[in-house]
Amino acid sequence: MARIVIADDHAIVRRGLSQILTDADDLRLVGEAGTGAELFDVLRSRPVDMVVLDLKFGDRDGIDLLKHIKSEFPHVAVLMLSMHSEEVFAVRALRAGASGYIQKEGAPEMLVAAIRRIASGRTYVSPAMAERLAEDAARGSPASLPHERLSDREFEIFRLLGSGKSVTEIANTLNLSVKTVSTHRTHILEKTGLQTNAAIVDYVTAQRLR
Repeated sequence: MARIVIADDHAIVRRGLSQILTDADDLRLVGEAGTGAELFDVLRSRPVDMVVLDLKFGDRDGIDLLKHIKSEFPHVAVLMLSMHSEEVFAVRALRAGASGYIQKEGAPEMLVAAIRRIASGRTYVSPAMAERLAEDAARGSPASLPHERLSDREFEIFRLLGSGKSVTEIANTLNLSVKTVSTHRTHILEKTGLQTNAAIVDYVTAQRLR
């Protein structure tokens, strides 16, 4: 029986996910977490097979949190749960160590199917995303959109810039120096071809990256 932890900063979402898992006889909910600290407390206190992790987990970036989970608990599988489309975040999540990616708007049966597939040692993405990944691998094509050229840290800062935050605000949020964030911003502009913060805001809004 797979032992699952739900990590989402919205209590209503956790309650709904909890009910879905409770209805599945072969899945066992062993903990819930509303913050990163709560999540690691759970992981350190009991056996866990899988974390269902919200991509936007409070002020924490889900991809960054995913890396920390896999670093300390490499045996724990992570299913990323998000309101964002697979085209934007799934590949980035899988590269960071996720075992699957599913959208919040999916049916409960899809969530259970994804968890069962991951529990069996496989990876889960939707059929449409699997087809796209296969096509990209066959073509061997480079990233087709500007933001896909960014590293995970650059992408995190890119999204924060796109939300209207200043370099100083981002530095405080991520516990980085202003100089480090400024350097990342320079690399972001070079890689994306965008010229200003306003252009980044427009791009992030158009691509629904917030």
